[in-house]
Amino acid sequence: MMIVDLIDGDDFRDRLVALDIHIPRDACPETCARLARLKHDEAGVPGLEALVRGLMAQTDVMLPAVREAIEQHLMELPSGDGEPA
Repeated sequence: MMIVDLIDGDDFRDRLVALDIHIPRDACPETCARLARLKHDEAGVPGLEALVRGLMAQTDVMLPAVREAIEQHLMELPSGDGEPA
């Protein structure tokens, strides 16, 4: 039997916290994504775009709540070069 690590809300939060985004411990995936977007819009978050791309390449092992949160808040991140997305 093969055991697969699913990308759940805690894993999603941990990956965002590793990018220095402050997120409350009990935050749901939607709140995590919303707070990540707010920080990215305010100051930029190096590595966030790469994280989003990497996570979306693994949707087969991602819980639906995490996928939906990413799609709703993080799919169209500004590039950080001063130009609107």
